[in-house]
Amino acid sequence: MRNFVNQQHIDRHFQRHAEVMETVAQELTPAISASVITIVAALNAGNKILTLGNGGSAADAQHFAAEFVGRFLRERRALPAVALTTDTSLLTAVGNDFGFDQIFNRQIEALAQPGDVVIGISTSGNSANVALAMETAQQIGCKTIGLLGRDGGIIAPLSDIQLTVPVQETPHIQEAHITIIHLICDLVEQTI
Repeated sequence: MRNFVNQQHIDRHFQRHAEVMETVAQELTPAISASVITIVAALNAGNKILTLGNGGSAADAQHFAAEFVGRFLRERRALPAVALTTDTSLLTAVGNDFGFDQIFNRQIEALAQPGDVVIGISTSGNSANVALAMETAQQIGCKTIGLLGRDGGIIAPLSDIQLTVPVQETPHIQEAHITIIHLICDLVEQTI
């Protein structure tokens, strides 16, 4: 059987991953710190974290919320976080009745309170349903954090804090996003 694995391709992927992580470390450290401070302040004030995104970013939103409600590394109290990507009945009803662009917005209208933190995740920065939810969150008085890619797209100006991974390749953006999520969870746990 012929070996279809290309060692050079593997090496290139890991090299690019390392380059992206170095860029993230150099450029996003202040925004990561600001995100942790914002999240901790909200949690200490009795507010909650709402996360959202599409596709792989939906999975990241769920992962983010699960780390807060469960735990990341340390035993501590459960932290109030909800992923707005998990209720299939709600998502399909709102998508059918109001349109896909409303699936997060309607939940923000229903659940968000002033002082909550809304974290919108989009590798392109241009997900219309995420943008609409972030805009509504700001109108309600929530703090918004955009976990974005490329140039931040239309969501960047709707984000009080921008965690934009400035590369084009979606897989590398997603790899950076999960690293940022883990780092934020670790720092929030240390602070809480």
